[in-house]
Amino acid sequence: MKKIYDTILFDLDGTLTDPKLGITKSIQYSLKYFGIFENNLDDLKKFIGPPLKDSFKEYYNFSDTDANSAVDKYREYFADKGIFENRLYTGIIELLNKLCSEEKNLIIATSKPTVFAERILKHFNIHQYFKFVAGSNLDGTQSKKGEVISYALKQGKYWDKDKIIMVGDRKYDVIGAKEAKIDSIGVLYGYGSFEELKKERPEYIAKNIDELSKILV
Repeated sequence: MKKIYDTILFDLDGTLTDPKLGITKSIQYSLKYFGIFENNLDDLKKFIGPPLKDSFKEYYNFSDTDANSAVDKYREYFADKGIFENRLYTGIIELLNKLCSEEKNLIIATSKPTVFAERILKHFNIHQYFKFVAGSNLDGTQSKKGEVISYALKQGKYWDKDKIIMVGDRKYDVIGAKEAKIDSIGVLYGYGSFEELKKERPEYIAKNIDELSKILV
């Protein structure tokens, strides 16, 4: 028998929108400040998903101080230009319409700062589908996906955890869902590989938005 979910948490980058151009150009701009010149934007796709500070430390061995400065430089470009170098995945509007017609509770759960996530939703005119946005803070706190999900769940005190599911494209979404003891769906049209997602054992893996719709509707 198909399991029915009434509350759905969506990751933003790589799940609802394809942010590749804006994020990678923002990273490129930030690294240039440190004298690091990355000409191939595809090499910077690994920054899509996890908290930025962690990625600067992991991939470029930055200290805490330099990683914080790198995030600040990233935001210089992103807040003005990169935020809009983005596109909705084809089929997302139709999926959101279906879910709302079924009276599902839809929530954004992203490691992106809440203020940026809200601007993106309004830019694409999809903010009205979501009950609220759970994101990180500009000071870098609440950036781990598990923390974001925990915060989101506290906003709906009477939701049944057994009927809540997290949808995302990276392992961090699945790991965060497991920490919160809710189900998860890994989607393959974003920036996580099948191997990455399968290793974390989500309840479902969806190859495309049609498959995602069949699980959720």
